[in-house]
Amino acid sequence: MPHLDPEQLSLLALYDDWDDPDGRQHLLVCSRCAADYAALRRTVEAVKTTPDTSRLSVPGPQVWAGIHRELGLGEPVREDPLAAAAPQEAGAGTDGAATPAATPAPAAGPSSNAVRLDTGTKGAPTRGARGGTAWWQHPGTWLATAAAAVLVVFGAVWAFDRPPQPQELAAARLSPLAQHSAAGSAKVVAAADGSRSLYVSLDKDEAKGYQEVWLIAPDLSKLVSLGVMNTTSGTFQVPAGLDLSQYPVVDVSDEPMDGNPAHSSVSIARGTLTS
Repeated sequence: MPHLDPEQLSLLALYDDWDDPDGRQHLLVCSRCAADYAALRRTVEAVKTTPDTSRLSVPGPQVWAGIHRELGLGEPVREDPLAAAAPQEAGAGTDGAATPAATPAPAAGPSSNAVRLDTGTKGAPTRGARGGTAWWQHPGTWLATAAAAVLVVFGAVWAFDRPPQPQELAAARLSPLAQHSAAGSAKVVAAADGSRSLYVSLDKDEAKGYQEVWLIAPDLSKLVSLGVMNTTSGTFQVPAGLDLSQYPVVDVSDEPMDGNPAHSSVSIARGTLTS
């Protein structure tokens, strides 16, 4: 079974409203493409999801020290960037003097779930709201903290600086011609940079030689080849400056292996683009 090309899968995963019924139907019957699509969706959802920060606290300086050491960062960024946002130690008054807590926390016994961590400083490590060691002080978890921070930043960029969606300019239903039964669809999409692509999809490959995709004038007097379609779908660049109103007919032909670049005059499916 032919598979969706990577660009099709990316567009389907990125945009819930992306109009590609043939592609979405393909995902229902092709386990390989469905698995690739699911992996892409997990990545998209990860960067789009807004994390719940209501229960998080500013991590201690040892977290940044670990990141700085492992990534081999230089002296100009040695200082913890979150140091200014760190809250005062619990129980510390405004004059710096310690204020006794209302109820002392019980010492962790042998059956306690508390995890000890040698922070290199005197005193016990900072404790969380439930009395256990703060999650970012568990050995080996600073890397997860850094990864989470990257996701938060990337999620913010996604939310506030999301690239514009490709714009569909025209579409066509492709109907089979004589001696053929393959049908499908085509659409022209403009990217943010102004470049245009033609997406073509057929429900079967009936070529005896190979399939070639063309844009043709309404009276069939002139035509432009966009390339070979090796499977039942393909993506083709529309030449810059080509006036689609002068070449609105999408044609998929059956070309023999004869080395002749001209149209064979045998068309499998054809349709006219409309905006």
